[in-house]
Amino acid sequence: MKALGLLGQVHLPGEVASVPKARQYVRDLLEIVSHAQADDALLLVTELVTNSVRHSDSGRTPGGRVTVAVANHDGTLHIDVIDGGSAGHWPQLCPDVSPDSGGGRELWLVHELSSAWGWHETPAGRVVWFQLAEA
Repeated sequence: MKALGLLGQVHLPGEVASVPKARQYVRDLLEIVSHAQADDALLLVTELVTNSVRHSDSGRTPGGRVTVAVANHDGTLHIDVIDGGSAGHWPQLCPDVSPDSGGGRELWLVHELSSAWGWHETPAGRVVWFQLAEA
């Protein structure tokens, strides 16, 4: 069994302009491994980084940061998005979301497209992660 291989990580300011930067960074990393679900990974990174800058302390606090870490393990991508969290709020699926919903689809998309996902708190902040197994 191969060890989890960190492909890279990037630290970005907690601002909307970081969303396309995170997406491009992940795109560049995934070109190296030619993962079959790279498009889904890019969509989910976009959604999670957008959530981070809109809803976490990383986007509300001067100097806030968002980190994206990308790893590969036996063909399964594991991507972490780490932000400052938000006291009193945590990641949860909205119960009435569908593909046609105008908003609130970020975690619904993560749930629908990933092979696994979750979140946890660390001393460095909140980590929302997902995995995409190669089909």
